[in-house]
Amino acid sequence: MSTIEFKLPKMGESISEGTIINWLVNEGDEIEKDQIILEVATDKVDSEVPAPANGKVTEILAQADTVVQVGQVIAKIEASADQSAKPTKKQTEKKSPDKPKEAVAPKKAAKKKPAVSTSKSYTLNENQNTFFSPLIQNIAKDYYISYEELARIPATGHEGRLRKSDIFKYIEEGRPAQFAQAIPENNGFQVPDLKLDKGKGEIVEMDRMRQMIADHMVFSKHTSPHVTAYVEADLTEMVNWRNANKKAFQEKYGEKLTFTPLFVEAVAKAVQDFPMINVSVDGKNIIKKESINIGMATALPSGNLIVPVVKEANEKDLQTIAKEVNQLADKARNNKLKHDDTSGSTFTISNVGTFGSLMGTPIINQPEVAILATGIIKKRAEVMEYEDGDKIEIRSMMYLSLSFDHRVVDGFLGGSFLRRVADYFEDFNIKRRF
Repeated sequence: MSTIEFKLPKMGESISEGTIINWLVNEGDEIEKDQIILEVATDKVDSEVPAPANGKVTEILAQADTVVQVGQVIAKIEASADQSAKPTKKQTEKKSPDKPKEAVAPKKAAKKKPAVSTSKSYTLNENQNTFFSPLIQNIAKDYYISYEELARIPATGHEGRLRKSDIFKYIEEGRPAQFAQAIPENNGFQVPDLKLDKGKGEIVEMDRMRQMIADHMVFSKHTSPHVTAYVEADLTEMVNWRNANKKAFQEKYGEKLTFTPLFVEAVAKAVQDFPMINVSVDGKNIIKKESINIGMATALPSGNLIVPVVKEANEKDLQTIAKEVNQLADKARNNKLKHDDTSGSTFTISNVGTFGSLMGTPIINQPEVAILATGIIKKRAEVMEYEDGDKIEIRSMMYLSLSFDHRVVDGFLGGSFLRRVADYFEDFNIKRRF
């Protein structure tokens, strides 16, 4: 007899690692060739792995929940001399290891219209097993399902683990636990059917983009504990400079000079000063972004909002930023934005002042950790302090509000960053050239 080093097989193109979900055998167990002995999760599918030969499992080197590389030795098998045995009937009924355990695909499920749950109540018992495979996590991201909501989905997998079929069944049922709060099991409380009067009127079905926006907003609020901070900025110097130079700027570069490029420029500088505002959260890890890509919330002709992105904004001069901002805004108005135009944002600006709002409390654009709202620029009488005494002057004032993810951005960082943005707005160089 010989010892076989059982290595994690290749699970598909571009897949370099997998997470062991469960061993179906123990050390010392006799196994037969092609018997399913292991379940492995990758970022694409959950697969069953067969035994390479008849024999006995002598050592398991990678336990459940361990992430292993393709080709890594995960067990040792003492191969028997007779390798001619055929798999049992039970084993031949198993699925091919090269196929996913369930054939449901996200795109297919998305075509189905979610059914409205007709049950009068929904018991919110949290799942005890909070391990979610990479496949489950990717599906959750596609449908903007938070970890909190995942924990409420009835699981049918081994040791209470959530399977792909469980999550798609839950989606088809209309996600009945989407907005509810978890209830401890011992009080026996169930969410009541309140039968709220939603009124009568024309039924307008959400278009696909509005549904995506709704899901994205709910996902963001479920995922990130939002905190919003406010400051007031004096934009008088910036407003005067822009008014004095916008005509010459357009004549020289052929581009309109709005306030958006000036905001993008200042925010990119502030992000450079506070790089921990330019991050995203991946489980228990924080990813510090290499690039500073500033998204700008923009309205489409349909009324829906989209976020085109100025890439590497910190490395570009004002005229280049102005050109890109104008091009992206024009594409948005004409529904010509491409995927690359709206991907890769690391920090977002929402100009609620465009709609006449004094200030706003924006929802974070996931997976970012902060978003800035700029209010309307309004002239007001302000008390100005000078060496020879205080004076009342007409100044152009604006409120700034920053919503941030309190998991990774504390009050000091959020407040300091917001104040730095306001400082860049206020300390505008009125003698600058372009």
